[in-house]
Amino acid sequence: GGGGGVHSINFFFLTFLSLLATIDFGSTSLDFCTDQSIQLHHLGVLYSTNAWDPITEEMVLQALHLLVQPVTYPVLVMCNLGRHRTGTVIGCFRKLQRWNLSAILDEYRRYAGPKVRVMNEQFIELFDEELVFG
Repeated sequence: GGGGGVHSINFFFLTFLSLLATIDFGSTSLDFCTDQSIQLHHLGVLYSTNAWDPITEEMVLQALHLLVQPVTYPVLVMCNLGRHRTGTVIGCFRKLQRWNLSAILDEYRRYAGPKVRVMNEQFIELFDEELVFG
């Protein structure tokens, strides 16, 4: 697997998505975002980009504050591996969308594959949606 970041092989396809923003917890091509006038929200710069470090509540809240703003869309959310940080943020976003927990965890597991992390599932389950709007 090549990870979840934007790789040059994907640039042609991504141009068709008309992305306005990218929320990135890892490393992405700044040149691609600049060339395509995509606003890059590089949240990984503020924290360790070690893929094994757990995502912080602050990082999740920063991403969710962007995701609840329609002006951010269409948006691409990604991290180094494409499963743990992204999966946790999207799981918390699904809670905001009022998905039930079993559907949220099923989606997370589908994308995490054999690399599911119980700590991420617990984070999603215990995440307080009121923090986003309070």
